[in-house]
Amino acid sequence: MIRVQRDDFDIGRELDALTAGRTDIGGLASFVGLVRDFVNPGSGADTAAIHGMTLEHYPGMTEKMLTEIEAEANRRWPLQASLIIHRYGALRPGERIVLVACAAAHREDALQACSFLIDWLKTKAPFWKLEDTDAGPRWVAAKESDDDLAARWDKA
Repeated sequence: MIRVQRDDFDIGRELDALTAGRTDIGGLASFVGLVRDFVNPGSGADTAAIHGMTLEHYPGMTEKMLTEIEAEANRRWPLQASLIIHRYGALRPGERIVLVACAAAHREDALQACSFLIDWLKTKAPFWKLEDTDAGPRWVAAKESDDDLAARWDKA
């Protein structure tokens, strides 16, 4: 299930809904991404403080791409259920950005699929992040370390 939305989400409620009535699930792996209040060291930014972040996307295209990568996770691992919720709009430090959850009969499948989806979202999802910093707004650039992590799935 894919949702791209402006509104916040309740993690517990979402995970409960994903697994409700399912006795074939033995492992549920999840990841929640939050807005930080600092710029990553080594990012080339002049400041360390982030006051907010605005996430932009192209409606329609974003959902299509997320649906495709969710289908790829389901091809690679025997998942009973999966969920990606990604927010857009203006967010403040501490607010939730993304929830990824994967349910499978066995924990390793759930963990691997969840990690795969997180890496894909970080490196290839069509979202653009604009940070509001002490020095003014700045677009978040891709990091080589994120690409290196995601590259492991090309071999799998």
